[in-house]
Amino acid sequence: MKMAKKCSVFMLCAAVSLSLAACGPKGSSSAKSSSKGSELVVWEDKEKSNGIKDAVAAFEKEHDVKVKVVEKPYAKQIEDLRMDGPAGTGPDVLTMPGDQIGTAVTEGLLKELHVKKDVQSLYTDASIQSQMVDQKLYGLPKAVETTVLFYNKDLITEKELPKTLEEWYDYSKKTADGSKFGFLALFDQIYYAESVMSGYGGYIFGKAKDGSYNPSDIGINNEGAVKGAALIQKFYKDGLFPAGIIGEQGINVLESLFTEGKAAAIISGPWNVEAFSNAGINYGITKLPKLENGKNMSSFIGVKSYNVSAFSKNAELAQELAVFLANEKNSKTRYEETKEVPAVKSLANDPAIMKSEAARAVTEQSRFSEPTPNIPEMNEIWTPADSALQTVATGKADPKQALDQAAETAKGQIKAKHSGK
Repeated sequence: MKMAKKCSVFMLCAAVSLSLAACGPKGSSSAKSSSKGSELVVWEDKEKSNGIKDAVAAFEKEHDVKVKVVEKPYAKQIEDLRMDGPAGTGPDVLTMPGDQIGTAVTEGLLKELHVKKDVQSLYTDASIQSQMVDQKLYGLPKAVETTVLFYNKDLITEKELPKTLEEWYDYSKKTADGSKFGFLALFDQIYYAESVMSGYGGYIFGKAKDGSYNPSDIGINNEGAVKGAALIQKFYKDGLFPAGIIGEQGINVLESLFTEGKAAAIISGPWNVEAFSNAGINYGITKLPKLENGKNMSSFIGVKSYNVSAFSKNAELAQELAVFLANEKNSKTRYEETKEVPAVKSLANDPAIMKSEAARAVTEQSRFSEPTPNIPEMNEIWTPADSALQTVATGKADPKQALDQAAETAKGQIKAKHSGK
């Protein structure tokens, strides 16, 4: 679950009653007349179209166009675009995870956006950076999410919460008995394990001075990463994590243990708020704990965005729609309907949003987090890293041996698949 499951934020560009051309790529007021009678297709996430219903209606009225909204799982939309785009049956605007941007751009699936700096500056730095490839912009952030700590208030109170991961280890030593557990996490997956490894100095890719990722600099096996993996291994070795949370079914086991009241706390994300509420769990949500070195556990920020298809026949109008859907007013309205935390700076302290415990936790944890790398080479990290961490979790290899092998495999795959860049 790479943040297909897989932040805060945007001044009001203009009132709905004003022309959006001022926010558009050229600041022209001619778009309305030239777009009359056009139709745009938007691929929105599953069960999220209600969040943009009013915005779509306002845009249709303002521009005298028709906007058709189709719901599709947002993590799968790029797959469909590969087929439907060239066939002429794809969308003009789609929504997708930020970590897919680099691959989509490399494949020529997305249109570069030309929006003014003052529009870009409305979003958090991390969220807008997730939309950049080679210093060019390919989307506007619609929502952010990151992992947080869920805890069962019937098992542990807020005041009793351990402050560090090492304290959670001690707590789990006292409470885990094979059927009930203290703290649980899917640390056999790099998406979650990076929270610990990076806190000790590990990283996925190094960065150049301009902030771009350097795929030849892989840090998943450096000294800090190995130290973090060694701490992770202790939870498994000492029986504090059940064997069932290792591997593909691990997420189901972890979530079931929490909803059945058999785990005091787990690392998960805001995507589970509704499910845990429906399960009747009396839960709380907070940021991830600190590490013994004083650093807060990090996490990957998942950014959902609005992007323009490279196959759109109305690309300029599609861009205006993307800008409109992602503006402050419509981001807040979408939050009220979907509870997805907006990526607009000015909404970070909005009382209507901050009254949500989940939104507060995501916003606070985001301070310690970074976007999931959006370059195509990231595709070569997931599997080797996960495989290495599973051997660490099962005790089949020591952390250094496993991570060295993962880094070597990733480097080989990057060289084989991306050396033409």
